[in-house]
Amino acid sequence: MNNYLKGLSDVFSSFGLIFQPGIRQFIIIPLFINISLFCGAIYLLSQQMNQWIESLLPDWLSWLEWLLWPLFMLTALLFVFYTFSLVANLIAAPFNSLLSARVEQHLTGTPIKHISEEKWWRMAARSISSEIHKLSYFIKWLIPLLILTVIPGINLAAPFAWFIFTAWSFSLEYMDYPLANHGLLFKEIRQYNRLLRMRSLGLGSGIFIITSIPVLNFLAMPLAVISATRLTVNTKTPSEN
Repeated sequence: MNNYLKGLSDVFSSFGLIFQPGIRQFIIIPLFINISLFCGAIYLLSQQMNQWIESLLPDWLSWLEWLLWPLFMLTALLFVFYTFSLVANLIAAPFNSLLSARVEQHLTGTPIKHISEEKWWRMAARSISSEIHKLSYFIKWLIPLLILTVIPGINLAAPFAWFIFTAWSFSLEYMDYPLANHGLLFKEIRQYNRLLRMRSLGLGSGIFIITSIPVLNFLAMPLAVISATRLTVNTKTPSEN
């Protein structure tokens, strides 16, 4: 539990770095992408929520709507915001790699050599390729979760399953940037996260909390990149101790 709380702290103690000189200019494009996509997610969710619930309940069970609404809304929020986060990260991946590299340089005083020498188009291709690998991994787990969500009775556990999956996915998503900057592949990044399982879940939970707070959620993406970079800079895995 102590490691889980440290993961949460990695997120909430990173706000100050957003406005540091040399870092804030890398925030603008990811911030614009995040604002645009989250506004779209909120609009679509508000348009579809009533239709989804009405289609699930026959008229003679309409009185159950007030019971299903909170459960369904939480599940829908997790699914919609998770989906839009994947799209946002796919678009912003090259900028997030640069942001992570600059944060690491700020924290350690040493630039990442191959990042500073890498052509921008090569870095963009590498970052987008990594996002596609992550997307295929997440889809593999999305299918059983979606099945769980629609099975009556069992779907009461769906919001909790979605929360754990989303927290873990967020940690994998954003730990990828600092670790990939050092040449780690997605398989190795998953292993890194497993070695720091509770701290990674704490990090992902903190990112999810920020993502769920209006206005603050616009800073969720750059804050997540900064938090994950701080964690990798300041933490050794158990195998390194």
